[in-house]
This record gives sequence, C-alpha cells and structure tokens, in this order.
Amino acid sequence: MTVRPRTAVAVGVLIGGDGAVLLADRPTGKPYAGYWEFPGGKIEAGESVAQALARELHEELGIEIDFAAPWVTFEYDYPHAWVRLHFARIYEWRGTPHAREGQRLGFFVPGGALPQPLLPATLPALRWLQLPALLELPAQSLRAHPARVEDRVGLHEAAQRGEPFALAGPVASEADWERFAALALDTPLPLYAFGPLSAADLERARRTGAHGIAVVT
Repeated sequence: MTVRPRTAVAVGVLIGGDGAVLLADRPTGKPYAGYWEFPGGKIEAGESVAQALARELHEELGIEIDFAAPWVTFEYDYPHAWVRLHFARIYEWRGTPHAREGQRLGFFVPGGALPQPLLPATLPALRWLQLPALLELPAQSLRAHPARVEDRVGLHEAAQRGEPFALAGPVASEADWERFAALALDTPLPLYAFGPLSAADLERARRTGAHGIAVVT
C-alpha cells in the first residue's frame, strides 16, 4: 500500500468587524479552478504557519499581518493532494485585500449566502465559524459533557465522534494556560477554554489557540 505524502498548508481566515470572512476563488490552471476557498498556501521548509501566512497573504492579497491566531488543523484527501490544513484566524491587517493573482474575492458571512462552488475542505471551517466566541455552559452539565477533553487522545476521540467542538480546562493560572496552549496546538476541533473566565479573557484565549471561552453558569 502506497502512503501518500501530506502537504502542509497554512490557511488564513480574515475576519472583518462584522464577522464576514474573506474567500477567494482558485485561478485558472490550478486543481479545482473556480472553487472558492480561504487564502493561503503551502508551508515552505523552515517556515512556521504564521510566517507562511504572512508571505502568502502578501503575495495573494497585498496585505501585511503581524499576528495570526492558531485555530484548527485537519487533513483532507483530495484526488490531486493529501493536505494538512493549518487554519489561523486574523482580525487585523494593513492594506486593503485585492486580487494579485487574477482571482475573484470578497467578504461573506459564514452563515449567509456564500459563493459557489466551495472547496470541500472549506465547509467544516465555515460551519465552525458560526460557533459563538462565548459559550454559556451550565455548571451541572460540565462534568459529564461529551465535548470535555483532558488530553490529546480525548480531543481526537471527540473529533472522531463528530462533536462540534471540544472543552478543556479548568484554566485559572499561568500553568493552566500553558497546558491549554499545548493541547490546542493543531487541535482538530474548535477548542473552548473553561474556568473562572470572562469575556475579558477572550483575546488571550484566542492567542493560545482557543476558539473562545466557555462561561460556566
């Protein structure tokens, strides 16, 4: 049995103030030409995800970024390539995105009318983007919540079960944040941090790889 090599790809999810995200179609001459996707590209040897995105987004869209918040990582087996997609969310950039490679592009609300056709691996990310940043969670349901995970094995088991997201915590100290960041690295699902947290902790949570915060009620 031949094992197909994986191609590591950095994917940038540019999110505007209204929650709309940037999508662009694939230029003529590429596989799936005309299909819409998030911008990004192959991670070159020696590059981090953030470095690859900074390069790709400048080349494709003519913008500059300083930070890309790690989000989710999953694999997709296309006929032309088996790709490992490292998604990162970007809330701030310099310059106005414009097509530098002849592609069409635009901002679209994930739960609204979307351009067609969409690249298959784009669909899970668009669905996850509709999850709230702040998730209210009754305290009595937390202990046995099916999405609660303790380690990376549990995280991947949750993904295999088809859970829409995962929960990890409690996060209350610097050491807890460090453990959460390690778990969130390359998470296959949007991961929420829970603990004695509030909306004021959302930015830090995103920077450590969280989709958002689960507020225990």
